[in-house]
Amino acid sequence: MAKTQKSQHTMFVEPVYSSLITLLIIVVACAELCDAVTVVDVYRLVQYDLGGVPLGSRLAALNHHAGSSLYLSSAGAAADLSRTVLILPVRELNLTFIRVFSPQHSDSGGGADQDSAKDLVKEVLIEVERLLIHANIPYPVYFGFEDEAVHAMLGDVKKNDITGQPATATTGGCRFCESLNMVDVSSQIFSYKLVVAAPEPRKVASPAIINIQGWLPGLKADGDSNQLPTIAIVASYDTFGAAPALSVGSDSNGSGVVALLEIARLFSILYSNPKTRGRYNLLFVLTSGGPYNYNGTHKWLRSMDQRLRETIDYAICLNSIGSSSNELWLHVSKPPENAYIKQIFEGFSTVSEELGLKVGLKHKKINISNPRRHIYGQQGKRIDIFADHSSLSINPSYIRSWVEFLSTTPRVAPFLSKSDPLIVALKKELADHTVEVNVQQELLDGMFTFYDSTSGRLHIYQGLDDLISLFRRPSSRKVKTA
Repeated sequence: MAKTQKSQHTMFVEPVYSSLITLLIIVVACAELCDAVTVVDVYRLVQYDLGGVPLGSRLAALNHHAGSSLYLSSAGAAADLSRTVLILPVRELNLTFIRVFSPQHSDSGGGADQDSAKDLVKEVLIEVERLLIHANIPYPVYFGFEDEAVHAMLGDVKKNDITGQPATATTGGCRFCESLNMVDVSSQIFSYKLVVAAPEPRKVASPAIINIQGWLPGLKADGDSNQLPTIAIVASYDTFGAAPALSVGSDSNGSGVVALLEIARLFSILYSNPKTRGRYNLLFVLTSGGPYNYNGTHKWLRSMDQRLRETIDYAICLNSIGSSSNELWLHVSKPPENAYIKQIFEGFSTVSEELGLKVGLKHKKINISNPRRHIYGQQGKRIDIFADHSSLSINPSYIRSWVEFLSTTPRVAPFLSKSDPLIVALKKELADHTVEVNVQQELLDGMFTFYDSTSGRLHIYQGLDDLISLFRRPSSRKVKTA
């Protein structure tokens, strides 16, 4: 009897273990085959609220099949972005997709014909960025860099769209597989699914505006009790763009920051010797919050002692001076007929003529009540001056190192903290050349609300639908349980 019971127990258990082993093998095989064929870094369109109005990309998670065309059917119906990931290379981009899929689409054109394709692409990108930033887009929007694998996948998806097949599959040879040295079976059906696993974006808690300032005190005459006048040299170090994690702003305003640091370095040498120290205090200020209606500058001015503020004779704001143009522009808020403005302009003109440059004057009244005003200053020429090989000559390697650093460092103000490596580096650099370096941290005005999840990892899966179908339960079959 005992033997019979053992036999029955064995007959019952062994099929269970056998099924589990089989299931384990299938699951392991699925895990290996379902691993993303490639993973790409992607950067999400900014998400923010302005005065309670939602703008930018309102979602972060992505899990759909790939498509490459705005119109996926012969009838010309627009693609359903709630079920399809639309891949749009920049070189093929036009403004139609923004106007179709943005509820607040604009009717402005894409610009006049340009002499070169590069200029046209730049013009389109500027317009697309403007439209994306000021639109409420109910989809996840990501930016990425195209590599060989992505390019090959896009070729397969385009072929699929042209042949009119569903967005879930592509027939024929797989260029994507070939790019990754994978075996390609031409009779198979290949599908591409793009996945970004991301939680629901959360509001950035207490976004900060951080200003950094340093002094070079001037030389007073013996017995002079009057306070010396001050010249303020100001540059906004933060930037703003469609994708916060990509907003590096080499010329907006990395060039102004580099110029300020180099000026501070040179004048620190002059002011270290009483014989060459001027009778002006020099105040160097790196401000934040420029794209948000000069928010950081306003807070810096309000926090400054009124007696000190009254000593400032004039301020030089360095903005977007790194282009290859042979012109410099002075932007003034007072009328050009003002005697003081004329004097400053004549001084700049005299020096620029010696350098072979042209200086222009632009009168631009600033509307500080407009919360959507962005600072994108007029571009000017990058000046290289080599007086000699003394310590007072421009240091090209110093300038180059800072340009390279700022050109690879995203610096959107609401995502920076006081301990951020960028803030620490700027503070240290000013401290090397000036005295009384101070870091001011204030909250960004409440009308702006920003959200996190600014970047992610795009997983590209191939053949996922066919693998999942192996585990789908047949609708007509009943399953018994022990």
